[in-house]
Amino acid sequence: MIMKGKKGLIVGIANNKSIAYGIAKACKEQGAELAFTYLNEQLEKRVRPIAEEFGSEYVYELDVNNPAHLDELTKSLEKDFGKIDFVVHSVAFAPREALEGTFVDTTREAFDIAMGTSVYSLVSLTRACLPVLNDGGSVLTLSYLGGPKYVPHYNVMGVAKAALESSVRYLAVDCGKRQIRVNAISAGPIRTLAASGIGDFRMILNWNEVNAPLRKNVTTDEVGNSGMYLLSDLASGVTGEIHYVDAGYNIMGMGMDETDDEGHTVLAWDKQK
Repeated sequence: MIMKGKKGLIVGIANNKSIAYGIAKACKEQGAELAFTYLNEQLEKRVRPIAEEFGSEYVYELDVNNPAHLDELTKSLEKDFGKIDFVVHSVAFAPREALEGTFVDTTREAFDIAMGTSVYSLVSLTRACLPVLNDGGSVLTLSYLGGPKYVPHYNVMGVAKAALESSVRYLAVDCGKRQIRVNAISAGPIRTLAASGIGDFRMILNWNEVNAPLRKNVTTDEVGNSGMYLLSDLASGVTGEIHYVDAGYNIMGMGMDETDDEGHTVLAWDKQK
C-alpha cells in the first residue's frame, strides 16, 4: 500500500461529506495512520466518530487562531507519534455577510477574519508541525478557482484563496530545505458544509457540470485520491503546486457550446435551461 507506515494529521474535517474526509479516507485505505483535530465541543461530536471509523484514538482540540492550542498540538503529536509524515490543512472561514453583496463592501473585520483563519493558519500550522514532521514529509491545503479567477458570491474568500496559493509557494521554498513539500488542491465545487455559505451555490454546481470538459462535478473520493497522491512518496518531486481536480473546468475560457435543433451554436448552459 502506498501510504503504509505513514502517519498524518488531518485538520479541519467537519463531517463525512467534507473534502478532508475524502483525503483521510484515501490515505487510510492506502495504509496511513491518522490523527484528527476539532475546533470546539460541537464539532468534537462529529469528529470523534470519524476518527473511530478510521481506527484512530488521536483527536486533539485545535483552534488555529489560538497559539496555545498550536503549542499543545506540537507536544501531543510528539508524545503520541514521535514524528509524523504529512499534514492536511482544511481550514477556511469568512463571516456570512462577507459572502453576500459586493466585495467592495467587505469590512476590515471580515477581511481580517477571513485572512487570519483561511491563510495565516496554514503558516502557523506548518510552523507548529515542523518540529515533528519528518524530512521528506508533505503539507497539503485546499484552494478553489475563486482565488485566481472571479467567482460570483465568493468575495473575500476569493482574495483569501489567492493569498493561500501564494503562501503555498513561499512555504514550499522554506520547507524545501528539508525536502518537505507544500502543495494545494483546487477542487471543483462540492456540496460541503463550507460551501453552504456561498450564495446560489446550486447554480455554481450546475454551471460547472454543464461546462467542464468531463461534463460532471467531481466527488470527494476523486479529490481524496489526488490528495493522497500529493501526500505520498509518489509526488516526491512535486512542491509549490496548485493541483486542479475539477473535471477540467479551470481550462475553460468560455462556456461549452452545443448545436441546437436548427443547427445554430448555442451555449450548453442555455440549451439546458
